[in-house]
Amino acid sequence: MILIVTNKEDIHPTPVIEHLERMDVQFFRLNTESLLSDYDFGWSCDSVKGDDFWIRNINTGLEAYGHDINSVWERRPLIPSELRYNNCDEVNAHNLKEAHGFLSFLLYYLGDRFSLGHHLYDRSAASKMLQLKIARSLGMKTPDTCFSNNKASIEAFAKKYDIVCLKSIDNDNIWFENELKEHVLYTQAVESESLLKLKDDAFAQTVSYIQNYIEKDFELRVTVIETKIFACRIDSQKMNQDSGQIDWRQGLDHGLLHSEYVLPQYVADFCVAFLKTLNLKFGCFDFIVTPQKEYVFLECNSNGQWLWIEHETGMEISKCIAETLILNDRKIETSNNNA
Repeated sequence: MILIVTNKEDIHPTPVIEHLERMDVQFFRLNTESLLSDYDFGWSCDSVKGDDFWIRNINTGLEAYGHDINSVWERRPLIPSELRYNNCDEVNAHNLKEAHGFLSFLLYYLGDRFSLGHHLYDRSAASKMLQLKIARSLGMKTPDTCFSNNKASIEAFAKKYDIVCLKSIDNDNIWFENELKEHVLYTQAVESESLLKLKDDAFAQTVSYIQNYIEKDFELRVTVIETKIFACRIDSQKMNQDSGQIDWRQGLDHGLLHSEYVLPQYVADFCVAFLKTLNLKFGCFDFIVTPQKEYVFLECNSNGQWLWIEHETGMEISKCIAETLILNDRKIETSNNNA
């Protein structure tokens, strides 16, 4: 059986589930924000039966047992936030924290199963510092980079370049409660001189993530599932500066052009080796391709978005995810039956 650990709002599981249903494959979807409101479950171990767990969706009656689960797809689970019964705020908060602890324990417990997305490895793999270190060790070109809250350090870095990029580290939006408005922090390209004119406290009160600006011919979004490569060319440089040229995410609502792309073998090999180094089976890579046809690694999202790429290009990413989960579920089941 395949366990899909996700949330109610994520649309990415839908086409994968459709493939699983067409192939008559058993799966169980766990929307983790509803752990306490929509599911009954239990985990136990003893000297006779050993360890195992069960979970049942109280709305559908569907059940899953730990000993039947061989493949896991951890697709952006959320912390538990819904309750079946309401108590005072303090008790509610306690109960949800306990559920979060149980969920983490359970996902760690399942860590030895085949998994696309991994509770243990995904978070450490998100470190931009670790990613750049690994990319460089594998021989891939990367931007020069600085993280700091010290103006002198940032000045020393920025003075080497005419233009630098300012990026968010882990939170790319700010919600302004008074205005009921969200401000998205897209990557900014700024002249180094203007950055150096800012006051010291503009740097000391946050952490700046800065890279040298690299001229682009186009960009790539490369989705990798084990050794399967789905590369998409993104023609960001055909857009205006504030609608995708600097940060292609701004161009998604402005007709940004996508097309299937064939990676050079050494770049494909790099992506596979990068994931293997981080103990990952899945990753969404971002590259710049310069006018000189150099490939520059920017980052890898270990649980990134890909469904819009499938819609734009027709590449069958969801089918590949379904087939990968099925293949490893059956492989492990066969191995267990032969043991």
